[in-house]
Amino acid sequence: MHNTPDFSIILPTYNRAHLLKRAIDSVKIQSHTNWELIIIDDGSSDNTVELMEQYNNDTRIKYVTITHSGVSAARNHGVTLVTASQLAFLDSDDEWLPEKLRKQHQYFKETDYQIHQSREIWIRNGTRVNPPAHAKKYAGDLFSVSLERCMITPSSVVMTREVWNEFGGFDTHYPACEDYELWLRISAKYPIGLLDEDLLIRYGGHADQLSSAYPAMDYFRLQALEKLLDSNKLSLDQRSQTLQVLQEKLRIYSLGCVKRSKTEELAWCDRLIQKYFPDKQ
Repeated sequence: MHNTPDFSIILPTYNRAHLLKRAIDSVKIQSHTNWELIIIDDGSSDNTVELMEQYNNDTRIKYVTITHSGVSAARNHGVTLVTASQLAFLDSDDEWLPEKLRKQHQYFKETDYQIHQSREIWIRNGTRVNPPAHAKKYAGDLFSVSLERCMITPSSVVMTREVWNEFGGFDTHYPACEDYELWLRISAKYPIGLLDEDLLIRYGGHADQLSSAYPAMDYFRLQALEKLLDSNKLSLDQRSQTLQVLQEKLRIYSLGCVKRSKTEELAWCDRLIQKYFPDKQ
């Protein structure tokens, strides 16, 4: 009889066999060994299938292939297969340090947080860099600061399955900023814990990152803010903060649309302005 794992780890991947082994091996060397790793292959056409044959003898690792549907759908599908009460996420281009799960398991026992993350080491184009000051992490109410930018790293976060079920996972309509959108919904209700140690190595600078594919990320952040406002789940203070950030992001994004002659996006911005700020027309 197998014990129920303490963690279900969801790892989506798409044509990243050249990076995937590093991510998987960083899970296998965890000092906390009671986990299951669910790898969702989002329709890869490289040698991911051949790579995964190396792990056939580890019953903790489940490899599932799906039709290419995007990272949000892959993560969501992975969660439908979990058996643990605690969920962790790992992107295929990132790497965990060996003590991550052990320390986060202990953190859950010692605190009341339903969702928390750790600090991280940043590697950009092969060189370690210091995260910018605005990315400094802290514990508690992250809602207001999360309106400006994504303050939670998917590969560092652990949450209870109850929290996941309450919010319904990642919105598959977002090709980018899907994490920003989910963390906003969660942080509007729950404080976010922080294990104040570097337990993740976060790599950046490679060409297939979503931030490279979608340079105008504020387009998706604006959509997320509209969705949040229309949810009617914010306090009066949270709604006021959201409107302030929406107004400023709209101003900046609209200027960019004018500069680049993006008439459709500009019309969309005008619709949002009319919807939320009719007195500014």
